[in-house]
Amino acid sequence: MPTVPHRPPLDVLTVGALALAVASVSSSAPLVAFAAASALAVAFWRTALSAVVLGPVALTRRRAELRALTVGPGRREGLYCVLSGVALAAHFATWMPSAQLTSVAAATALGATQPVWQGLIARWQGRRLPSAMWAGIAVAVLGAALATGADFGVSGRAFAGDLLAVVGGLFAAVYTAFGERARASISTTTYTTVCYGVCALVLLVVCLLGGVRLHGFDGPTWLAILGLVAGAQLLGHSMFNYALHRVSATTVSVLILLEAPGAALIGWVWLDQLPRPLALPGLALLLAGVAVVVLGGARAGRRVTPVAAPADPTPLGDATRARRPGDAPD
Repeated sequence: MPTVPHRPPLDVLTVGALALAVASVSSSAPLVAFAAASALAVAFWRTALSAVVLGPVALTRRRAELRALTVGPGRREGLYCVLSGVALAAHFATWMPSAQLTSVAAATALGATQPVWQGLIARWQGRRLPSAMWAGIAVAVLGAALATGADFGVSGRAFAGDLLAVVGGLFAAVYTAFGERARASISTTTYTTVCYGVCALVLLVVCLLGGVRLHGFDGPTWLAILGLVAGAQLLGHSMFNYALHRVSATTVSVLILLEAPGAALIGWVWLDQLPRPLALPGLALLLAGVAVVVLGGARAGRRVTPVAAPADPTPLGDATRARRPGDAPD
């Protein structure tokens, strides 16, 4: 039997941190939908400002590690950081526009298909998936089909947003897969600084080539961008990481699924936006299927030979690396 790392009992502070984290990440899609700017511009500023915040910390505390990524064997990890940043840029370039095309609830739920894609990537890499994960994937695909089908019958714009959200979930899985390789030997601070910096650079090039305006926004839009940086990008993920010393990564990954109903609630109260009634059963099935994938992957991971618990907890078992709390893109 694999050993389970000992954790202190759950306390009020940890529960509060988890609640704050869920609320913070739930604000992502509503803030993107609210911003009176191109989603690509919002994505650029979100990652660029995050890199500006993290950069000085990495340069003062992780300078040797940053230098090691450019020479010798460390160049492989450096390449993974770069590829992860490119994949994150692709995720933001697809998922964030989806929040402006379809409903906040649909964009968030369909973007949460990342663990499904993660499982399929693991299968492509030759890993065997347990039957519970295949069942969860089937339920999630059925739910996604129902939800997008409801939008297709009503609005071509919303249907396009649904498809972009699903593609965004795919790129999020690719981003996490490269990040898993990079994080095997480098710190979170170094990885996120390089990844966010590369992501911002890619998005800047895309915006300049596409003629996307990057300035001249009104005050509320800048506040929305700053809210994304402070909330979803930094505060939300930090609180999830803090909670990992008392709760399992599997629990955190399932709690992250609360982002979907949280975003739907914020979108309803703040933006007067509700998902279409026909899409609700599909979204519910989708989230249930993703939860089964996450839990099935964790159960499979616990059946492998035990190893020493890593100092920086990594998530969910061998069969899938569902949303890494510290690296979750939304």
